[in-house]
Amino acid sequence: MVRVLGRVTSINVRKVLWALDELGISYEREDWGLPLRDPNDPAFLALNPNAQIPVFIEDDGSAIWESNAILVYLAQTRSALLPEAPRALGFALQWFTWQATELNPPWGYALNALVRKRTGYDDPAKIAESIATWTARMDLLEAELRKGNAFIAGDDFTIADIVLGLSIHRWFIVPFDHKPMPHVQAYYERLKQRPAGARWMPDDMV
Repeated sequence: MVRVLGRVTSINVRKVLWALDELGISYEREDWGLPLRDPNDPAFLALNPNAQIPVFIEDDGSAIWESNAILVYLAQTRSALLPEAPRALGFALQWFTWQATELNPPWGYALNALVRKRTGYDDPAKIAESIATWTARMDLLEAELRKGNAFIAGDDFTIADIVLGLSIHRWFIVPFDHKPMPHVQAYYERLKQRPAGARWMPDDMV
């Protein structure tokens, strides 16, 4: 039985839980992360000195942190959630990396302003800029999905679809006027048809 440390309201924790559910791996999850349990606790810091969730703990007690690293580890050790063919593998990892480095950063201000209602995130110009940049990134995804593949790297579901699915879920949940993206919408619906996708992209979690 493996363990996952992290609260389910974290998008990065849900990445790992979705992958584990896809693989049919039994796990125990412990709530860590504010406001539930402070990851600056020495017991947690011993596992991840960055005080960030999630942490994945193997049967032998060894720990891995950084959600995307955990996904790659699971794909390499337990499944075919990454393609074996080098070209397809590179394509999957391309979008897997793009999600973290290009798609995610623009949403920060809009998310904090429109959903989390954090103090200091109330500048209309910055909200508009965040949404515009985020939309431009989504336009790139829409163009790729227009090519007709079932999943981002082709016919097979990979860890790239997990991370993109959760990001797309956030796109649709954050309340603003969304540009129509029919291919992204269809892809999102396909991912939600997967039991694990439906479980970890509920309407009440951003």
